[in-house]
Amino acid sequence: MTIKHTRRMLLHPGNRLTRIFWSSGRRKFLTVLLLCTLFGVVFLFWLSRDLPSFERLENITPELATQVYSADGVLIKEFYTEKRFYTPLGQMPPVLIEAVLATEDHRFYDHWGVVPVRVLQVIVKNITTLSKQQGASTLTQQLARRLFLTPQKTLTRKLKEMLTALQIEHTYTKPEIMEMYLNHMSFGHGTYGVESAAQHFFGKHVYDLNLQECALLIGMAQRPAALNPHRHSERALRRRNVVLSRMLAEGFITRETYDLAAATELGVLPLNKSIGIAPYFNEYLRQNLQKEYGWDLYKGGMKIYATLDSRVQACADSAVAKFLPELQAACDRHMRKKTEFSKIVPPSMLKERTIEQILADKALSDSLLYAQAAVQVMLVALNPQTGHILAMIGGRDFDQSQFNRAVQAIRQPGSIFKPFVYTAAIDNGYMPSYEKLNQPIVVHMVDGTRWTPQNYDGSIGGKTTLREALRKSLNLVTARLVQEDVPPEQVIRYARNLGITTPLDAVDAIALGSSGVIPMEVVSAFSVFANQGVLVSPFSVLRVEDRYGNILERAKPVSKGVLREETAYIMADLLKTAAMHGTGAGSRSVYGFMRPAGGKTGTTNNYTDAWYITFTPQIVVGVWTGLDNPALSLGNGQSGARAALPIAATFMRTAHDTLQLPVADFVRPFGVVDVEICADSKKLVGESCPSAITEIFDERYVPQTHCDLHTGQRQPASEELNSKKRRIRF
Repeated sequence: MTIKHTRRMLLHPGNRLTRIFWSSGRRKFLTVLLLCTLFGVVFLFWLSRDLPSFERLENITPELATQVYSADGVLIKEFYTEKRFYTPLGQMPPVLIEAVLATEDHRFYDHWGVVPVRVLQVIVKNITTLSKQQGASTLTQQLARRLFLTPQKTLTRKLKEMLTALQIEHTYTKPEIMEMYLNHMSFGHGTYGVESAAQHFFGKHVYDLNLQECALLIGMAQRPAALNPHRHSERALRRRNVVLSRMLAEGFITRETYDLAAATELGVLPLNKSIGIAPYFNEYLRQNLQKEYGWDLYKGGMKIYATLDSRVQACADSAVAKFLPELQAACDRHMRKKTEFSKIVPPSMLKERTIEQILADKALSDSLLYAQAAVQVMLVALNPQTGHILAMIGGRDFDQSQFNRAVQAIRQPGSIFKPFVYTAAIDNGYMPSYEKLNQPIVVHMVDGTRWTPQNYDGSIGGKTTLREALRKSLNLVTARLVQEDVPPEQVIRYARNLGITTPLDAVDAIALGSSGVIPMEVVSAFSVFANQGVLVSPFSVLRVEDRYGNILERAKPVSKGVLREETAYIMADLLKTAAMHGTGAGSRSVYGFMRPAGGKTGTTNNYTDAWYITFTPQIVVGVWTGLDNPALSLGNGQSGARAALPIAATFMRTAHDTLQLPVADFVRPFGVVDVEICADSKKLVGESCPSAITEIFDERYVPQTHCDLHTGQRQPASEELNSKKRRIRF
């Protein structure tokens, strides 16, 4: 039979095969098959349109926590959205990898991202049990879901997960996939990756974990919240032992090893709610760095090396912890007075009870005092030569208030502003021996009113030298100095040169610290006296590195000469007298800080603010105590010498000893000379002067004339000897 004949037979309308081929059922089947194929292609195209691109797959960059290290190498803070520290696979213990394989995907090294048979088995089981509890994801699919998808349980998400897993398998090797998986999975409490989880739960690096610890972490990865060992310890223990049993079944461990590991306790550390070292400093640093790096600060894995010294911070924390309870107790006693307590009682409460009734209810009165009259504290310590912020405390409790009183508060400085007045005077030729009357004076206030200030102790006197006036912190002499010699505008210029940026009112009352200052700025200003007239702006970051160790930023200290060396030294010497023999003498006699140091106390009206700033050539520290509400008082007698000096002096003693700093005095420049002057006339001592003192002078302003007050005959030898004994060297 020829081919032509055969073809004619097949195509004949009555042929059985032709009838079957052209039957309506077969046409429908082919049509449906074609449409399904077309739909499948379109659906896959639609699914793949928002899958990760090849470039994105090639450049998977995990979010890593940024770490902050102190100047002495201590990790003091971490910034993150996901707390993760990337660890190479080679630094992970083999039992950790075996636990993953046994529990999550024992065929990991054999498949190509998806196991179709397993998927079909799970689909059947889900249909028969009418549930979605049984998963079918390979380790690679779990990684795909974690990196690029959502945990939502839908068919489209599952298909996207499978397609993405295939792409990952095509792009990376099996060890690379395993490494990414172990560095990306969540373990709860904000920890991501096994290194972060190891540190959080066990206080170890991942390479130090043992078998049972590895098993617990891998078991938790399934459901971190439900298997949290802190909240659900029994559930976590059962899950850990399931992982161990899977490792036994897969031959990774022996029966003996399993029995020993399964019998151990979880061994997790107690839940640590610590906010870390120096929380106020870290928040100050974070705010500054976020302006520069944005969200990279939280996910870029940077390393930040800060100026803060954890040892110095510990000294600050210890000093505050020692004295703050005493300050609070004194304040509470003061605030329980009826007139004071009425200031903190809400008006609505007074409609129901009297002040006496509220005070009688100890629980209620205590709660009001705790809420409204908590004594706050600020401490800033700087290295005057470098500008490094060594320690910072911005309040009594960071958890209760994140307001940083060291850099955000503006408080009246009281007498700690006086050194700016004396600096203006010294720099303009008024030497420490210059005298002013210690007599009542009328001072003009900011609001235009007139005020008659008094000295702290209520004393008055005659002519008083600048050294003596600053030693005793005499208000009358300082106010008279502003009225008669260095006008407010001139004082403000010097304050600006020393770094004070807050508004300052050009009125007589500026002599007594009537205008508010930022604590950090005034502490930094005092560092000029310790640093030979050079102001180094305070800063907190030494350098910033990216995750690869490249330096992104290195500190460039900003320094500027703002005072003549001679003026700075004379001011340091005057403040040294105040610290050793004046209002700051308690730092030596009571608190044992015996090193050469300058210091100045400050107290505002009604004991609202208490200050003490003290410095050596190596450290300058400022302490402020008070209540956030300036209408409330610390209590009668709570001056700077009583409420701030104890913290500052204790800190300085322990900080210098802890750092083992050598004892150092202030360096005298060549332009400062000793001059013997008459104790009465303050002119060059003459032969007839009954007593003399030796005072320091800027050589430009040394007295040019001898004493003309004492013109009698030279004293007998015995009297002259006695007068020499009366000569004093400051």
